Amino acid sequence: MNRIFLMLLLSLATLTSACTTRQYGNFLAPAPFDQGKLAEDVVRQLIVLYAPAHTRIDMQQATPDPFGQALVKALRADGYAVSEYAPPDTATARKPSSTDALPLRYVLDRAGDMGGNLYHVSLQIGNQTVARPYLVQDGVISPAGYWVRKE
Repeated sequence: MNRIFLMLLLSLATLTSACTTRQYGNFLAPAPFDQGKLAEDVVRQLIVLYAPAHTRIDMQQATPDPFGQALVKALRADGYAVSEYAPPDTATARKPSSTDALPLRYVLDRAGDMGGNLYHVSLQIGNQTVARPYLVQDGVISPAGYWVRKE
C-alpha cells in the first residue's frame, strides 16, 4: 500500500513539475536504457487518447535526441501525421501547420532525488499534460506507476 501511495505521489509531483517548467526536451545525457522502448510506451498512451488516423501532431521542439527520434518514428509507424519542428528563422519557409494539429512537447528526465534509477516522461499535447514515472533495473525500463492526465 505504501508503495502505491509513493508512486501516485511521485506521479502527481512529476505532472506538477512538468506544468511549471518551460523547458522541454531530453535531459538524459547517456540514458541507461533503450529510449525506443519508452517512446513505444508513450505512443501506446497517445493511441488511447487520440485516434491515429484522425490526428495530426505538430512537434513544438527539435527532436535530435534518441527519444525524440524514436517518438517521431513510432508516431508515424502507428498512423499519426507528424509535422516536425522548424526553427523560428526557417518558419517563414515552412507551410503553416493545420489548425487541427495538436502541438506536442515532451520532457524526459531523472525523477529528482528519489533515486538513481527513477525517471519520468511528461508530454504536453494540446491543452493537457500526461506524465508517467519509470523504473530502470539492469538496463530495462518499466512503468513505475500509472499515466497521470491533467487537462
